[in-house]
Amino acid sequence: MAGRVEGKVALVTGGGSGIGRASALTLAREGARLVVTDLNGGTAEETAAMIRDAGGAARAAAQDTTDEARWIEIIASIEDQEQRLDIVLNNAGVSNGGKLLQDTSLADWRFVNAANVEGVFLGTKHGIALMAAAGNGGSIVNISSIYGKVGAVGSVAYNASKGAVCVFSKGAALECGKAGNGVRVNTIHPGFIETGMTRDRLSKEAARTWSINRTPIGRLGQPQDIANGVLYLASDESSFVTGAELVIDGGFLAN
Repeated sequence: MAGRVEGKVALVTGGGSGIGRASALTLAREGARLVVTDLNGGTAEETAAMIRDAGGAARAAAQDTTDEARWIEIIASIEDQEQRLDIVLNNAGVSNGGKLLQDTSLADWRFVNAANVEGVFLGTKHGIALMAAAGNGGSIVNISSIYGKVGAVGSVAYNASKGAVCVFSKGAALECGKAGNGVRVNTIHPGFIETGMTRDRLSKEAARTWSINRTPIGRLGQPQDIANGVLYLASDESSFVTGAELVIDGGFLAN
């Protein structure tokens, strides 16, 4: 089925690589106009150029998702240039760096939670505001993790941040439902996906083998596996889905 998000405008954060890039390319291929942002504006522009080279419409911007002033600028630019916003993928985030609880400083904790929770909060808040004002409804997709549902050694700050994303999104979904603004809010919970964030860990044979062995489907996930889920939640095919958790983990959580 082609054109599954035809005519929609999508904002993708962390769109310069990995899941963000795969999702931006997938949404563009299915007809959306893209605004791609990343802390690294250069990689965001690379993604936008890939979309344009394939015949799609996209522009890029540098964005620190923890900076509310920058969110206000980005949303205002979308209102001015695209005149609508239908999809927000809050994908930008950071890892815990494998630090054990006793080795995690308050600064470490705040860094991880600022990127993974505050960025999602701001993207959801400001995305909903523009969607509601336009009256077209919309879809907010927030990237959580399997480690937002279960604990892991060396991942306490990450666990806390991704768990917060999950429950925060449910609350936002309920508020949108009560307001009747047509905005849906859902989370995706990736398993072990080969991205730039996981490359160092998964390049170690022991970690790679452990991750594959814990994944019943027998392989690591790829960014496209998550992008396919993003497309579903972004499209009207999921019009009765809100406050939900889409787990894409090769069976990890079934263990």
